[in-house]
Amino acid sequence: MTTRRALLGTAPLVLCAKRTPPKHPVTGKGEHTYEMIHDWGETPSHIRYGNTHGVAHDRQGYIYIAHDGATSDSILVFDQKGKFVRSWGTEFRSGAHGLYIQREGRADFLYLVDTGKGRSANVDPTHTWMVKMTLRGEEVMRIGYPKESPKYPQKANGERGVVYSPTNIAIAPNGDIYVADGYGSNCISQYDAKGQHIRTFGETGNGAGQMLKPHGLIVDTRGPEPVLLVADRSNFRLQTFTLDGQHLGFGGGIKRPCHFDEYKGVMVVPDLAARVTLLDRRNEPIVHLGEDASDTWQQVRKQPRSTFTPGKFICPHGACFDQQGNIFVAEWVEVGRVTKLRRV
Repeated sequence: MTTRRALLGTAPLVLCAKRTPPKHPVTGKGEHTYEMIHDWGETPSHIRYGNTHGVAHDRQGYIYIAHDGATSDSILVFDQKGKFVRSWGTEFRSGAHGLYIQREGRADFLYLVDTGKGRSANVDPTHTWMVKMTLRGEEVMRIGYPKESPKYPQKANGERGVVYSPTNIAIAPNGDIYVADGYGSNCISQYDAKGQHIRTFGETGNGAGQMLKPHGLIVDTRGPEPVLLVADRSNFRLQTFTLDGQHLGFGGGIKRPCHFDEYKGVMVVPDLAARVTLLDRRNEPIVHLGEDASDTWQQVRKQPRSTFTPGKFICPHGACFDQQGNIFVAEWVEVGRVTKLRRV
């Protein structure tokens, strides 16, 4: 007679199922672990990337990329699977840089910052600007050289009196707009939601309230009061200000911070020196992602794509979270590269 116990005894014992190994390199730790999907996005054959600078996402999950290629549209849109959707922006060639998407009422708007690089320093001041547009590229508002500020005089012939080359933008809860002159005179200009100049603050230097390449910025709303967090890149630090431009403090734990995005209290910082950093609510580092400690990024960024090391960043320049907490990273490399950090 065969008993139930005997039948059970003859069955194989399965201790655990084997996990399918990831297809791509993995970086991070704990809840901040990601699969690194390099060269994300199916770029159409008629578009050739230049340096990829800015990245943003909208409520539908579309991903927007800004690059400085000189022969094609400067803004590309992809769906969540990386399929190309549309492009526009030939007028931003060579200068397309920072991107930000803001919900205003029932609509989303895309804010683009153009550095003016690749153009004459004395062109019409509107040729280095911040442009507000719909998600299909229709222009709504444009802000150019901040001639309203005494920090930005104009010459008698209308030419700019000082260098102005803006890099990125942030928007406050009340709609005020902050534009960082990261490649120009190291100031930040504040405007109201209609583009009227309010003030300009900051100056060149390494002291409190002084900046050296304020490359990116965000209005940080994680604390009791919103503050302006600035990527003071060539001073190798973070710096915080009140929303009316008063210096509050510094932050470290980064090398060459470029910009910011926030998701559920975590701030992502693309760091030009070959890594992406996540910060907690106190702006203390949680983890560095995809770090290449070889300090060769300045040479590698000019090399062919085939020489890039999988699982290592080269020059992270822009980064944003999507609605699922995945991160998209645009890198300052000559051939352009977008990496998706997929949460695992």
